[in-house]
Amino acid sequence: MIKEKIIFGIHSVQEALDAGQELDKIYLRRGIASEEIRAIKNAARKARVPVMEVPTERLNRFTRGAHQGCVAVVAQVSYTRLEMLIPHLYEEGIEPLVVVLDGITDTRNFGAIARSAECAGAHALVIPERGSVSVTADAVKASAGALMRIPVCRVPSIPGAVGYLKDSGLSVVVANEKAHQNYYETELTGPIALVLGNEHEGVSVQVARLASHEVAIPLRGDIGSLNVSVAGGILLFEIVRQQELRDKNEYRY
Repeated sequence: MIKEKIIFGIHSVQEALDAGQELDKIYLRRGIASEEIRAIKNAARKARVPVMEVPTERLNRFTRGAHQGCVAVVAQVSYTRLEMLIPHLYEEGIEPLVVVLDGITDTRNFGAIARSAECAGAHALVIPERGSVSVTADAVKASAGALMRIPVCRVPSIPGAVGYLKDSGLSVVVANEKAHQNYYETELTGPIALVLGNEHEGVSVQVARLASHEVAIPLRGDIGSLNVSVAGGILLFEIVRQQELRDKNEYRY
């Protein structure tokens, strides 16, 4: 595991927030309360930085120094606001291709998906603030550096973000191994939000309800599912294939 850069101490973390430092997470000692801590929580909320309360032992793993019950992990990338990115792409005449990760928790899968997304020319990855992977040094390594090249949008709610994308004119394509329609039977041109869920539970019910299309990858073997990063790569490059054929006036759906 690659060691993360951290900031510790109440005043140091507050100064980092005030300076606009990109932070991945803030860890507070469980039960800690003061005016300074309330100020950190308020600033973190405005900056969309997740705050987690943890036992003191967890904080001690980060540093042997006087952390004062407050440790921040510095983000590996500068996060992009989704609500600013999508209008900008449209203004530039670009059809957005966005990959939304719903409950992906494995760092290696995240890195592999990011690598495929960057290679496919996707314009952003969308991840939730909580309950999912984040852009750590290990994730950047697993992505072969792709996470340094593709915008990452961290959002408070995946259903909310998917609803925003749909309202913004993107077709919401949900990967679902139980879907009745195969991916190659689906028109995948135009602005698209491709939603990938974790391998155990898939995409959440709230997100699935927003789908324009639910698509499956047909399997011929005995194993019932693909690794999510493999499935994501297959779907991304089917989107690329269809869009390139459309641009050459050769695609007939």
